[in-house]
Amino acid sequence: MGKEITDEELMLGYRDGDSHAFEKLYLKHKGGLYRYFLQKCGNASIAEELFQDVWMKLIKARENYEVKAKFSTWLYQMARNHFIDHYRKHSISVSMNQPIQGNELENIPAVNNQQPEQQVEYQQRAETLLQLISALPDEQREAFLLREEADMSLAEIAEVTGVNIETAKSRLRYAVNKIRNSLNSNE
Repeated sequence: MGKEITDEELMLGYRDGDSHAFEKLYLKHKGGLYRYFLQKCGNASIAEELFQDVWMKLIKARENYEVKAKFSTWLYQMARNHFIDHYRKHSISVSMNQPIQGNELENIPAVNNQQPEQQVEYQQRAETLLQLISALPDEQREAFLLREEADMSLAEIAEVTGVNIETAKSRLRYAVNKIRNSLNSNE
């Protein structure tokens, strides 16, 4: 068994002309990146637009790509900056405290082997969790999403958000505690 190719190696391969490397990166990161935008803005059409824009930015930036940080850190930093730029350009406050609109909850996959009652319970739990995440203060929600959607370390969250590690740690801890406490009080 050979060692697994890192995201950084895939991006370098893509930079050097390997289109399959891009496909692998896209498939690995598309779900988390889309959910990151959806949770930040609460609107599926805006999330889709931002999502597509970031992938286009990545394509344009490939020629100059150098490994200076973990690929996911670089990708989510680009995503965060694009999100802020988008809202500044449209003179909209960059608050992320907007609930998800429309039928976004229908896109949450159910576990195939569950009975209908279990599927309904799963859907209700997912809805509750999304509402709790939406209710978090902006900074805490962002730290939580970067941890859960991008699987980032505290150092990476700090780098993406431009704060020190202790601040990132506090934001994440407060977010997790608020969600945990709310879930425990709902039981």
